[in-house]
Amino acid sequence: MQYKFSSLAQNLKASEIRELLKYKNIPGMISLGGGMPHPSSFPVSDIMEITDDLLKREGREILQYGTTEGYEMLRVELSKFLKDTENIDCTKDDIVLSAGSQQALYAISKIMVTPGEEVITESPTYIGTITAFLANGTVMRGVQMDEEGLITELLEEKIKNMLSKGKPPKFIYVIPTFQNPSGRTLSLERRKHLLEIASRYQIPIIEDNPYGELRYSGQKLPSLKSMDTSGLVTYMGTFSKILTPGLRVGFTVAPREVVSKMNLLKQATNLATNTLAEAIAGEYLKRGLVKKNMPRVVQMYREKRDTMLAALSENFGEDATWSHPDGGMFLWLQLDSRINTTKMLPRALENKVAYVSGYSFYPDNPEYNTMRLNFTYADNDQIVTAIERLSKVVGQEAMMAK
Repeated sequence: MQYKFSSLAQNLKASEIRELLKYKNIPGMISLGGGMPHPSSFPVSDIMEITDDLLKREGREILQYGTTEGYEMLRVELSKFLKDTENIDCTKDDIVLSAGSQQALYAISKIMVTPGEEVITESPTYIGTITAFLANGTVMRGVQMDEEGLITELLEEKIKNMLSKGKPPKFIYVIPTFQNPSGRTLSLERRKHLLEIASRYQIPIIEDNPYGELRYSGQKLPSLKSMDTSGLVTYMGTFSKILTPGLRVGFTVAPREVVSKMNLLKQATNLATNTLAEAIAGEYLKRGLVKKNMPRVVQMYREKRDTMLAALSENFGEDATWSHPDGGMFLWLQLDSRINTTKMLPRALENKVAYVSGYSFYPDNPEYNTMRLNFTYADNDQIVTAIERLSKVVGQEAMMAK
């Protein structure tokens, strides 16, 4: 039988990152492609102790169906945590939990955008966002970035252009801190300008902050949500980087009407998310284990970032440039304009090094000579070896391009 799928199903496409995972277990392969935390960052013993205590104390409750909005104790603890770390004022009723931040990205485009309507993102932007938005028929318009993040002057020009065509953006999606894939951070002045623009044109902002606790250098900047005085910012976060991605616990802080719609969508899709995982995350916060464990993780990732930056400086010449992130998990490498990193990828895999080509991260108008490199998953000596292999592949490609 030949199935006839919906128009929305036609928008679904495989993630290049997920496709690369099948190469991870090839002997000798070093992957700089995924966005995975290092396994040694996982607080396994803490999770074992918490899980044992929870099951003994309230196992019959947390193994039952949960409420749609998510485990109440976690939402209470999250409101305290967000006040402490991001100066965000919210209550448990302003928070909805999700199966990682990916489900929240899908949900926000589903409830905010009618298929065919347009939103604005940074360019490049997170590949998972592109996947989630495309699945809902959302049209994305990218705005260029530089070393200070989203260029807000270009953002306003884009908004004016869209308004002139009768297609106002439904929202602006940004990762202002240690952006994925570029590693860049939106400057304070541009954060202020972004909020001014959003207020002037009454356009909601979706602020995604998966990496805020992973700072290795520089001064902490205020979240957009903490600076928002107009109720325009919806804030997303996750436990994937501060606890473990395997629990699949994310959260959204939003105006009550947005929270209500997200809860209705959850009822239509999975009724409720993983109560046991949410209880573990809540207890992790309640016991103050984030403050205990994150300094060790930050130190480990700082060394990995510095190792990759040093290896790039040693192995790449003037034809390549790269970002110097103050935190997060990624940096962005730009090569000679004649090199197509998508076409080069099979050669890199033959040389047992993997990356994600930059093409995958553009909502529109892609650049083909870029790539995203992850520095958190590989061991330090592997990072050095991987960059050496990559430089040889790039050198061969450059010779063929001449």
